[in-house]
Amino acid sequence: MFQKTKNIDTSFRHFRLFAFVVLIASVLVSVFAIYKSYELASRVQSKIYVLANGKALEAYAADRKDNIPVEIRDHVKTFHQLFFTLDPDDKVIQTHIQKALYLADGSAKRLYDNLRESGYYASLISGNISQQLQVDSITVDTQNYPYYFSFTGQQKIIRPSTIIFRSLRTEGFIRHVSRSDNNPHGFLIEKWKTMENKDIKTENR
Repeated sequence: MFQKTKNIDTSFRHFRLFAFVVLIASVLVSVFAIYKSYELASRVQSKIYVLANGKALEAYAADRKDNIPVEIRDHVKTFHQLFFTLDPDDKVIQTHIQKALYLADGSAKRLYDNLRESGYYASLISGNISQQLQVDSITVDTQNYPYYFSFTGQQKIIRPSTIIFRSLRTEGFIRHVSRSDNNPHGFLIEKWKTMENKDIKTENR
């Protein structure tokens, strides 16, 4: 009788130990599953997919500070190409200049006004002159705010009989503004000025 009671007590202790082990294992598995699910959700949230030409392309989200130099260079490049790439068409000129002026402060507007008052744009139209811009380099200093930049490029002025190549070097500062459809990078060029703009060579057509 005592032996049977002892066996029952031993079996109960074994069962209790087994149940405790199963419970601990279940808790550990649950915690691990929750952790992995959270990790997976975090990875998924850091990715976006862009649909291009019927294909889903994966893009990665990152802090803006990691991309500031890249965004500034693209902002500066876009501004200069809009401001200096012109054709002998008043609507094209106005469209390009209007888009460019959203990306810079009054320093760009003053240069535009000076060029317009001097008859520069009118001479492009009357002379059937096109103007193109090639970007050579854009340097950015993000150590100090507002950020300093310098731009180096080459203008190609296409006249009916000649093509003139001119060097172009400008500099200015960049500050943050709100992003918008007109200013997708959320930057504004300030204190922009031309440091060099001179003829390099002339070719006959």
